[in-house]
Amino acid sequence: MERILNKEGFICDMDGVIYHGNKLLPGAAEFVNWLIKNDKKFVFLTNSPERTPHELSMKLQRMGLAVSPDHFYTSAMATAAFLAQQQPGCTAYVIGEAALSKALYDKGIYMNDVNPDYVVLGETRTYSFEKIEKAIALVSAGAKLIGANPDTVGVTETGIMPATGALVAPIEIATGKKAYFVGKPNPLMLRHGLNKLGCHSADVALVGDRMDTDIIAGIESNMDTVLVLSGVTAKEDIDLFPYRPTYVLSGVGDLVK
Repeated sequence: MERILNKEGFICDMDGVIYHGNKLLPGAAEFVNWLIKNDKKFVFLTNSPERTPHELSMKLQRMGLAVSPDHFYTSAMATAAFLAQQQPGCTAYVIGEAALSKALYDKGIYMNDVNPDYVVLGETRTYSFEKIEKAIALVSAGAKLIGANPDTVGVTETGIMPATGALVAPIEIATGKKAYFVGKPNPLMLRHGLNKLGCHSADVALVGDRMDTDIIAGIESNMDTVLVLSGVTAKEDIDLFPYRPTYVLSGVGDLVK
């Protein structure tokens, strides 16, 4: 454990690691306060595109944690950066929350529901047949399909909810076109995290609750990984994968006991 605690920087997931929905997880406050007290470089790298960094900062503040917006990087931001690099000045039809549209707008990507270059999806509670039908028509007409993350489910305080991967699936099936997913485990997300920290991957630990996004992303980026069992992964699930995390803990509080 000392090997992890001595790391210069930390990349942490949020859902299932720090909180479930609006419920702070046991030990999360102690872990975050330890990061701040020990002057660790850290970034919360979340696959959720539903909130802006400022909104995430406010969410933690309501839970009693003071973390400034510059410590957050979301899949919405990574998606916007990717599209702006691929095709500057492009347009998009977006199915998602306001934070995803704002991230795209901030990178000069504007909304277009007639002949967009891209159809972009992220988690949303306003998913509808009408929007699916529109997305299918646009992708069939040549728009490229982008998912903010590949997660099929997310964790809330009441259970699981469908995430972007599940929302994209009907469009993929209907059009025969596969989406490109920008969020973890895509190395693009980890590179953004490392750039924010200004650290080498060997000096960073990745903390997450998902084997198929967090842990594999850390392993492929040459980081030590910490899997916490407070999210979607149970201990018996680990053997279903051909790779293993460096450490397995009940929750992030175990890091600083």
